[in-house]
Amino acid sequence: MRRTNMMDTISRRQRLAVRVVLLALLITPVAYAASPGITGPTFNLVASPAYISQPDGSSVYSWGYGCDGSPTGYAPPAIAGTFCNSMQVPAPTLIVTQGDTVTVHLRNNLPNAAGNTSILFPGFNTTTSGGVAGLLTQEAVPGGNVTYTFTATTPGTRSYYSGTQGDLQVEMGLYGAIIVLPSSIPTQCTTGIHASNVSAQKNWGEADFRLAPAAYNHPEACYDREYLFQFSEMDPRIHREAEEQSMRNCTSCMNVATEPYVPAYYMINGRSMPDLMDGNYDLQYPHQPYNGDPHMHPGELTLLRIIGQGRWQHPFHEHGNHVRVLARDGNLILSATDPNSLAGPLLFTTTTTPGQAIDGIYYWTGKGLNWDPYGHNPASSDPNATLPCTPDANGYNTGAPTAINYFEWCQDHNKPLEVAPFGDVAGGGPATLPDPNILANGAWYGGSPYLGRDATVRAVGVTGTTPPSGTIANSPSGEAGFAFMWHSHNEREITTNNIFPGGMMMMMLVDSREFVIDETR
Repeated sequence: MRRTNMMDTISRRQRLAVRVVLLALLITPVAYAASPGITGPTFNLVASPAYISQPDGSSVYSWGYGCDGSPTGYAPPAIAGTFCNSMQVPAPTLIVTQGDTVTVHLRNNLPNAAGNTSILFPGFNTTTSGGVAGLLTQEAVPGGNVTYTFTATTPGTRSYYSGTQGDLQVEMGLYGAIIVLPSSIPTQCTTGIHASNVSAQKNWGEADFRLAPAAYNHPEACYDREYLFQFSEMDPRIHREAEEQSMRNCTSCMNVATEPYVPAYYMINGRSMPDLMDGNYDLQYPHQPYNGDPHMHPGELTLLRIIGQGRWQHPFHEHGNHVRVLARDGNLILSATDPNSLAGPLLFTTTTTPGQAIDGIYYWTGKGLNWDPYGHNPASSDPNATLPCTPDANGYNTGAPTAINYFEWCQDHNKPLEVAPFGDVAGGGPATLPDPNILANGAWYGGSPYLGRDATVRAVGVTGTTPPSGTIANSPSGEAGFAFMWHSHNEREITTNNIFPGGMMMMMLVDSREFVIDETR
């Protein structure tokens, strides 16, 4: 290895090591995610080149769709600092409503050497105007335009991507998501427990950042919070060759070998960990505006919109619970014997088949732990430590939506984790948490074994000591919820350029009600 290359490698590792330490100390980021995008039903897009960043310090030449001028609007509307540049990876998320006539105008601003480009909208019957005939659809020539029109017939999450030389153009970043909202919302999704959840959010100062109360026109498709995750990978050799050939003074002359395929970067929403835990629309990512930083409260039904946008399958595992699949590619999975009931499987790993979209529900309640995750202590003088838990018909505390322990599993109420705040099995509790001083077990497990900002004193009283796994990540005045690692089960995909940690990895933070999940950024 040449000395310069060796020093570059050492420098990358040092930078990543520093970021790992910072992540351990600040495992709870200040930014959260949603399903941000631009609203239609008319969209003006342009395919352009730009550079996207990776946490090893690399800037990778890429192509992406972006906004050709200002979009009609953004959703959710309250996210601060929204922007839509002329190139994004992934492309702007297109948000429409079922029944809309959707029109997408595409302008080709790629280098002349790249030749034509286009967009496919799988699942929709598309008509085109302008452009020239291509193998799969009408294409825009260099500097030219093409228009696609279709009716958003059914709700759900789908992908869109280039239909021209897909092995190169999709790899370079020409892909995005389209979300079709249902035209009617079942009453079950705006009443009962879901209405109580909205009341609980308002009581603690939270806004509702859902695109809609339901993902589909079905009473079992209700949800309380949502996130969009697009999985992809990059081979830097392909991008480097495309960059070199982009400067040729010719048209449609680019000839980049797309095999053998050796990705080094694995991305969620165009970013790798830890960058994907920064905020939506953060200015340091002008061409990667979407993050991956999910948060939720116990009992909330969290809708996961998941798309495989690359060439490989990515076996992504959501710790804490399985994901109940609602639909694939906008098609609800219904029971063969009861067409009114959903029959999607519970998935331990949501494997993202290339081009396929999955809508699924994730939730976490603490049920089955056999100890009180809220750290209640009947002997405490702290009123938050002695909150009651009145079970509903399903065993959860849902009668008081403004309570800190809303949706607590009452069967484990007041059960101690450990009698001794820090100890081992001899402490007398039913469970022993990992040593908080071991990065792989402690901080990565969670900032605290208890829920809530003041949970570290709630468990043992206002004068007590900190419970296990407490103080190294979050102070008692900050967030102290559960941190579940969500990551690819392909180990090389949780690296960035072969350095761990990185790639397809993020944290799901489960917080009690008094911690405000602020998704305005």
